[in-house]
Amino acid sequence: MRGRRRTAPQRRFRVSSLDGAAAPHTDQPELRRHVGLIGLLFASVGSIIGSGWLFGAMNAAKQAGPAAMISWAIGMVMILIIALVYSELGTMFPVSGGVVRFPHIAFGSFSSYLAGWILWIACATVAPIEVEAALQYATKYAPFTTEHMVNGDKVHTLTTLGYISAVILMALFVLINYFGVKWFEKINTILVWWKLLIITVVIIAFLFAQFHGSNFTSGKGGFMPFGWEGVFTSIATSGIVFSFLGFRQGIELAGETDNPKRNVPITVIGSVVLCGLLYIGLQVAFIGALNGGDFAKGWDALDFKDSFGPLAAVATTLGMAWLAYLLYADAIVSPGDTGLIYTTVTSRVSYAMARNGNAPRALAKTNKNGVPFISLVVAFVVGLIVFLPFPSWQQLVGFITSATVLSFASGPLVVGALRRTKPNAPRPFRCPGGDVLPLLAFICSNLIVIWSTWTINFKLFITVLLGLVLLAVMSAMGHAKPPFEWKSGAWMLPWLGGLAILSYLAGDLDDKAIMSFGWSCLLTVIFSVAVYYFAVMNRLPEERMDTHIAEIEREAALEDDPMPA
Repeated sequence: MRGRRRTAPQRRFRVSSLDGAAAPHTDQPELRRHVGLIGLLFASVGSIIGSGWLFGAMNAAKQAGPAAMISWAIGMVMILIIALVYSELGTMFPVSGGVVRFPHIAFGSFSSYLAGWILWIACATVAPIEVEAALQYATKYAPFTTEHMVNGDKVHTLTTLGYISAVILMALFVLINYFGVKWFEKINTILVWWKLLIITVVIIAFLFAQFHGSNFTSGKGGFMPFGWEGVFTSIATSGIVFSFLGFRQGIELAGETDNPKRNVPITVIGSVVLCGLLYIGLQVAFIGALNGGDFAKGWDALDFKDSFGPLAAVATTLGMAWLAYLLYADAIVSPGDTGLIYTTVTSRVSYAMARNGNAPRALAKTNKNGVPFISLVVAFVVGLIVFLPFPSWQQLVGFITSATVLSFASGPLVVGALRRTKPNAPRPFRCPGGDVLPLLAFICSNLIVIWSTWTINFKLFITVLLGLVLLAVMSAMGHAKPPFEWKSGAWMLPWLGGLAILSYLAGDLDDKAIMSFGWSCLLTVIFSVAVYYFAVMNRLPEERMDTHIAEIEREAALEDDPMPA
C-alpha cells in the first residue's frame, strides 16, 4: 500500500545479552506481519465462539444446574489468569507458535517438544470436530449425519454425503490459508461480527420472551443440585474451558501482527473478558427461558427431543421460529469459522516445532505468501483421519480441553524461570505480584486436567506416551536433532507421571473414586507448587537461554519484512 508507514521499531525485541548478528539473507519467505489489532482480536474471539456456545449452556446446566453461571465465571477467571501469563511472554517474544517456542527458551528442546506435541494433537483435532458439529446441525436440511445410541449417549456419525462435505470444508480451510494471512483476516473479521451479533440477539430474545426467576431455585436440589463437585467438573467437561481456549490465537499469531506490544495483551485479555460476559449472560438467559417441565425430573435429565440443538429448541418453544432458523444457520457459520482459525493455528504449531529443531524441518517451509504449506497439508490429512466415527461431542471436547490446558502449563514455569535469569529483560507487559500469578496459572492448569476425569485423561496420557515413542523414532531417523537438554526438561516426566497418578486416584470425581474430590484438589495444589519450584530451579543456564533467545530474535528480524512500496 503506497504511503503506508512502516512500524518496524515496534516489532523488534531484544532480550538476550548477545548481540545476535543478523541472519543471512534467505530465499525462504517468512511469516508476514499483516494482522492488525482488530484482526488479531477477532482471531481470538472467532476461535472462542465456535461450537462450544451452541452446546455449553445445555451441558453446563445438566452438570451443575443453575449454578452453571458460577462455573462459567470461575472458568473465565482461571483462563484469564493463564492468559495474563501468556500476555507477558507474547509481548517479550512476538513470534508465531509462541506456546511451543516459550518452553524451548527456558527449558530446552525436550520440554518444548512434549508441550508442542500435546498442543498439536489438541489443535489438529479441533478443526475436523468443528466441521462435524456444523454438519450435525446442517442435518436439518440434508442427511449429513445419522444418529446412534452408544452407551446411552446420542452419537452423530457422518454419512457418505457428510464425509464428502467434510473433506470439501477442510480443503476450503486449507485453500484460504494457502493464500496468506491477509485473506484469513478479511474473511474471519466478517464471520466474527456475525457471531457476536447472533449470540447477543439470542441473549436479548430469551430474556425478553420469557424469564422465570424461580427456575434458579425450584428444581431438584435447588440452586446447586450437584454441589461444588458439579460446579467444578462442569468447568472441564461441559465445554466451558473449551469455549475459552481460543484466547491463545493472540499468542500463536503474535509473529504476524504489526504491533505485538499493544495488540497481544489487548487481544488475549479482551477476548476472554468479552466472551466470558457473553457466556454468563447466555447461561442466565437459557435457564430463565426454560419451562418448569423441562427439568422436572432433575437437571441431569434435561433434554430436548427431536432437535439438532438446545438453543434452537428453546427458541422454537418460545414461538420464535425466526430465531431458531438463525441459530441453525449460525451453527454452520460459528463452527466453520473456528475450524478455519484452527487450521491456521495447527500449521503454526508444527511450524514452530520445526523451527525448534524437534520436528522435521520440512514443516517450517513456507510458500511465496509466507504460509507453512506443508504444515497445512499435514493438518488436512490428520483432519481427515479424525473424521472417523467418534464418541459424543462432549467426550471429545473433554479430551481437547485437557490436552490444550496441559500444553499451557509450561508457560507459567517459563515466566518464573525468565524472571530469575533475565530479571531486567524488556517486558512490554508484566504480570504483577511476582510468582503469584504464574503459580496460580500452573495450579489452574493442573486442576482443570484433574477435573476432566480419568476416563478422558487416560486417553490423553496414552497420547503423551505415543509422542515419546515418535520422538525416539524421529531421533533415530535424524529428523529431531539433539541436544535435547534433558536436565532442564527433567521436570516434565515427574510432572506428567504425577498428574496421571492423581487423575487415576480422583477417577471420574464420583463415589467410585479412590480419592475424594476435596483431597484430589488439595493434593493437586501441593503437587503443583512442588513441581513449579523444582522446574524453575532446574531451568537452563543463562548462556543456553541466550542462544535460544538469539535464534528467536533473528527470526523476528526476518518476519519483520518491509511493507510493499
